[in-house]
Amino acid sequence: MSNSYQPYRTNHRRKKRNAGRLGLAGALTGALGIAAVAAAIVVIRPGDDLGGEAARPTLAGQGSIAPERSSVPVPKTGPPIGFTTPEGYGYTLAAVKAGTAREPLGATEPPPSGTTYAYADYVLTNSQRRPVLLDYPADLFMPKEQVPASAQERCMPQAGIPDDMCTLPNHSEITARVDGSKPPIDESGSMMIPAGASYVVRIASDLPVDEDLSAGALRLYVWNARYTSDRKGIRLAFP
Repeated sequence: MSNSYQPYRTNHRRKKRNAGRLGLAGALTGALGIAAVAAAIVVIRPGDDLGGEAARPTLAGQGSIAPERSSVPVPKTGPPIGFTTPEGYGYTLAAVKAGTAREPLGATEPPPSGTTYAYADYVLTNSQRRPVLLDYPADLFMPKEQVPASAQERCMPQAGIPDDMCTLPNHSEITARVDGSKPPIDESGSMMIPAGASYVVRIASDLPVDEDLSAGALRLYVWNARYTSDRKGIRLAFP
């Protein structure tokens, strides 16, 4: 008969409609899930800007990035020296100046009477055409005889550095970008220097020195084995 009932075909169409609804709901749920994950990534992942937070500790250990992110003209420096790490990262360092100040990197614990803090500035440049790890290769040295008795035990000599010089616990900070250089970038949790970028880095002692310590008595050396395989300190001369 032409008007016979066909339950299979009707039920089949109903199943197809239901499957379509379920598929659409699944697609929407998946899209919302992906959007939520993407939003979480945007919130959690550090941006490329320097921001107000300190950079992750690098292989040099004690470093951060100043929040002001100012750009300055290329400063006058001593002779630049190039370094390459075992991983193939290339850097150029050039000393700018040294001195003493009660707050060389902003507000800090006031030093005891008759003492101050030592600091030095240098230009750190990525000499390659690819990003390299943000590291702080230079270390600040001063005459051990001008370190207060309370800090003498913390002032460490290093191989390849004159015996009368030592380095106190210190930390480094990027204080400015040079000539419009791009700020450091975050790559999978590591702070990197963009290709060709240069920064002014200030390294300052965490422990006080005698207030009569002259700028001319301070030295910048690169001595870590990652940069000097022969274990001889390389001095960065001031202009």
